[in-house]
Amino acid sequence: MNLNMQERHWLNTGKSAKLSFKFDLQAYVLILAFLVIILLFGVLTNGEFLSSRNISNLFTQMSVIALLAIGMTLILIVAHIDLSVGSVVGLTGGIAAILQVWYGWSTWAVVLAAILIGALIGLWQGWWVAYRGVPAFIVTLAGMLIFRGILIGLTRGQTIAPLENSFKAIGNSYLPYALGYILGLASIVLWFFFTYRNRKKRIKLGLMVPSAWSSYGKTAVYAFLILLIIYMLNRYFGVPIPILIVVVFGGIIAFVSHKTSFGRYLYAIGGNAEAAALSGINIRRNTLFVFIIMGVLAATAGILLTGRLNAATTSAGTSFEMDAIAACVIGGTSLMGGKGNVIRSILGALIMASIDNGMSMMNMEAFWQYIVKGTILLLAVWIDIYSQKRAA
Repeated sequence: MNLNMQERHWLNTGKSAKLSFKFDLQAYVLILAFLVIILLFGVLTNGEFLSSRNISNLFTQMSVIALLAIGMTLILIVAHIDLSVGSVVGLTGGIAAILQVWYGWSTWAVVLAAILIGALIGLWQGWWVAYRGVPAFIVTLAGMLIFRGILIGLTRGQTIAPLENSFKAIGNSYLPYALGYILGLASIVLWFFFTYRNRKKRIKLGLMVPSAWSSYGKTAVYAFLILLIIYMLNRYFGVPIPILIVVVFGGIIAFVSHKTSFGRYLYAIGGNAEAAALSGINIRRNTLFVFIIMGVLAATAGILLTGRLNAATTSAGTSFEMDAIAACVIGGTSLMGGKGNVIRSILGALIMASIDNGMSMMNMEAFWQYIVKGTILLLAVWIDIYSQKRAA
């Protein structure tokens, strides 16, 4: 019996809704875990954790790790790893501070210089991995040491400060209240538009589509959360510029990874490199591009950190690579390659920052933070390996 596209759509709606729920289960678990964390710390800190001031500080603090997690997600998708990102954050931020404080460069000039240096670092490391065949673990481990050493040498072991107000504003300024709501509403309208367009396109192609209630209901929940967050941030000074930068980069990389051939190539490479090569995918070139993107994001994170601290230090970025990897793994990115989601990695970074922030507000000693984060990372990797075995 022949069925037209509309009939196939209605017949597949129930089945597709189940598939969609299964696919998004990990995202729902992440959101639930985050809600439990903020409620727990909210109770333990007598509500101070949920204050507008602390939420604003939390988003500002997590922006650096979130940027690194965005790039690290792409690195892990192609089954590599980057252990040098913390040192790159320190080096690029240090060079930016040196150029401005010691040599009087303008803010825009030092920002462009830092990003260019980050891209060159990514090019250098990507060349060794992609074209010389050296394992990324070794290349980036060497980079972690080399770039930290260069930072110490360039700064002569000194703290470089203070910076110009325009540089500090990158890491410490806020959007005007009205502009925050305008951007939030614009993003919600776009979200509903793309949801509608995606559903219409899938129906036209005869593909399985979740029910309208499921699609638009989920979008409505996200819209409510966006407005709630903006409202809470506006009760303080407004939406922090650092988190706006994270949203912009996250949106761009999420679009590229899911809606372009480059993104599909990355998942294919991480899933099965041999099959990807036989399909005509240029593995070397795409791997090189991924490391360049990582370098640019690490440099951007270095600029944000230096601007927020109003100084560059030799210890800046120390252990950030571990936080970035943990954020990705918590967000469901597989260390085996071929699986990852930028938005979930950002949520993973928010969870990590929330744990740090909550324990600090409770005046817990620093060693507990390392123990808790290490335990979370271990459990997240175990869950990833367990799920891989069950899927096999």
